[in-house]
Amino acid sequence: MPTPTLLFYILLGFTLVLIAWLLWRYMQERRFRRLPYVAPAVRDWEQHQPDPAWPLRHRIALVGDLGAVATDGRDPVLNLLHGWLEEAGANSTVVILGDNVYPTGLPAETSIGRAPAERRLAIQLDALRYPGRVVFLSGNHDWNKGRSDGLQYLLRQEAYVREHLPAAQYLPPRGCPDPVTVQLADKLLLVVLNTQWWVQHGKRPLGPADGCTATDSRMPFQQLQLLLEANRHQQIVVAGHHPLYSNAMHGGQFTTKQHVFPLTAVHKRAYVPLPGVGSLFPMYRRVVGAEEDMAHPRYRKMRRRLLRVLHQFPNIIYAAGHDHNLQYFAYKQGHYLVSGSGSKTAYVGKGGKATFTHEHKGFFALDFYENGEAWLRTLEPGNADGTERAPEPFRRRLLTGLGGISGAVTSTARASAPASSAD
Repeated sequence: MPTPTLLFYILLGFTLVLIAWLLWRYMQERRFRRLPYVAPAVRDWEQHQPDPAWPLRHRIALVGDLGAVATDGRDPVLNLLHGWLEEAGANSTVVILGDNVYPTGLPAETSIGRAPAERRLAIQLDALRYPGRVVFLSGNHDWNKGRSDGLQYLLRQEAYVREHLPAAQYLPPRGCPDPVTVQLADKLLLVVLNTQWWVQHGKRPLGPADGCTATDSRMPFQQLQLLLEANRHQQIVVAGHHPLYSNAMHGGQFTTKQHVFPLTAVHKRAYVPLPGVGSLFPMYRRVVGAEEDMAHPRYRKMRRRLLRVLHQFPNIIYAAGHDHNLQYFAYKQGHYLVSGSGSKTAYVGKGGKATFTHEHKGFFALDFYENGEAWLRTLEPGNADGTERAPEPFRRRLLTGLGGISGAVTSTARASAPASSAD
């Protein structure tokens, strides 16, 4: 049995090692925090750009987590988006990737939180009155952070959007889990998923009685499989709120501050140092996880099933929000985006499977050209109110072309897949 003296030295050694590790992590973070990371294999990205001779076929803005936008007209991302809308015109689509109202979606009209929530949603709708297409998704915050009454919050928000911006589409409708298709342009298909459905508590719409085509939790993945099979002739963008790859908090990555001051997760000013003990919280989030984390059993099961389908189809582009940063992963012949810094930013790690990461406000955009190429662009505000655009920190050609896109798209392939169409 170890003596008290030996136990003391063991504890002292452990403490010194822990302090050294935390200091090393802190210095590493200081070196790259808030700087764009680009994987070594694509460091020459600035040398590549689209051929200006080819006209644009369609443009998509992917904007996530706008729920804390400023309502004084000086929000940097909304103003940045406004500039993009003016450039893009009618032949474009804005996809709002969920978490549209913080902290808990749109409360009832009698709630004390209704007025500020409504202002934040209304200013987004005002900014999106333009000739192009607008598609709204829902995130965990829009479902009252996943609580058992979340469906009521979701339906209120959907009704509000439909009333105040009738041209917008809120998808999938009624909170259903069915994948929904939107034909954006010739041979360009958007597929919208309701990823929150799989991690939501309480009432979840399912079956014909709720206006849904899926009758069990496996059917949406079967529908997605058939839908992607039927549309192999098209370029496909799949949009859901939850990322499938992430180097940020929901993917199990935490800062040194979160290890030393874990109570700041509850309140941003709760700087109570708890080294060692504080590491238990990030470890729990990484191994077990809350419902919004990849490690949680519900999220993990949903992610595994989705990837099992998506990995069968090369060149799928999957776009999500949820983590408050910008991330791009080129993995298993697919392209996975996290565009969740619409109103907040949070730590994101470098390396791993990531090709690009940046802890910065902004959003990703996709430009589809008549020659079939698709380019990823990273748009970030260059000043405090977003009236200037910063130099692009990253761009990349994702798709190399379909070989002569022309003619009208037939609807037979879409109709053969048992999933909803929003067209």
